[in-house]
Amino acid sequence: MSKIQQLFDEKFVLELLEQKVLPLYPKYGGIKKMEIKEYKNMVWEERYHVVLEFRTDFIKKEGGHENVSIFCSAHSSEPRENVYVALRYLWDKGFHGEGIDIPKPLFFSEEFKGIFYEGVQGENLYQYIKCKDFAVIEKMIVQSAKMFARLHSLPADEKANINPINSRIETSVPGVEAIYQKMFEHYGQDNPYSADLKKMYDYFISQEEKFLTEKKNLRIIHGDAHSENVIRTGEDTIGLIDFTDLCLGDFARDLGTFLQQFEYKMVLKVVDYKKTQEMKNLFMETYLEARGIELDSNLRERIDLYYDWTAIRSAIFLFLKYDNDPSAGEALFQAVKTKLNI
Repeated sequence: MSKIQQLFDEKFVLELLEQKVLPLYPKYGGIKKMEIKEYKNMVWEERYHVVLEFRTDFIKKEGGHENVSIFCSAHSSEPRENVYVALRYLWDKGFHGEGIDIPKPLFFSEEFKGIFYEGVQGENLYQYIKCKDFAVIEKMIVQSAKMFARLHSLPADEKANINPINSRIETSVPGVEAIYQKMFEHYGQDNPYSADLKKMYDYFISQEEKFLTEKKNLRIIHGDAHSENVIRTGEDTIGLIDFTDLCLGDFARDLGTFLQQFEYKMVLKVVDYKKTQEMKNLFMETYLEARGIELDSNLRERIDLYYDWTAIRSAIFLFLKYDNDPSAGEALFQAVKTKLNI
């Protein structure tokens, strides 16, 4: 039996939280009860990938009790220590607060190769897109722009390069060669995508290298900025989750990624091109004002680069997912192909 199965045992987890988490909360004197909710339960004989929530009822020293959601994300072959380091770095730099919520890092377990953290509560932006709640979407767009502007304004020292392999298109997981291999395995040597895909990635990589010859645009970036990682945590607060890809990179990457994913979800669920464009413009205007910078031709080209790269990554995901339907990714693939004149 895999050792990760212990995290599905309430008695074991309760003892673990009393030992490792309770000392981190001085206002609590004990734990009344705890229940486990499974979000991801992929366990094999020697491999696993799990995401669990431990809904923990803490006993307050001053009386009463309080429920706190403690999460664990663990992966047998992809240790989550970098996520713990990323969150710890952001907390130390004061990114949390003043209308922005991020998970609170608690501890990293070498035994389970997992991070334990206090979660962020709320609905993500994609949920409001699906409900067509334009008032909330507009507010979250403004808040998101200010949040990314604040993230990109943090000191870009080398300590922030927590996940350096993710800093460049060429090496960003799963890596270019792995993508080519997976496309070959799924669609064969004569598939209609691989040749064009290689031309696209050659272009993306060469353009990024040209833009990053001078390192002045390197900032702390989230690395996976999309609507499902942006959470409405309150009337006037917004949260950001999933810091697996945090690194030093071109800040235009977060912008291009966020804009492409937002547009894709809006068109998919709302089918209102005018409203989508208005929201995208609002995001950029708010971001530029918050950063005190202008949208010159260089920045526009860089945003376009990462926008197109994100579109192709989405197409590849649709091509390769377990219930894949090539036609689902075809529109994205052909749009970028046409735009790049391939």
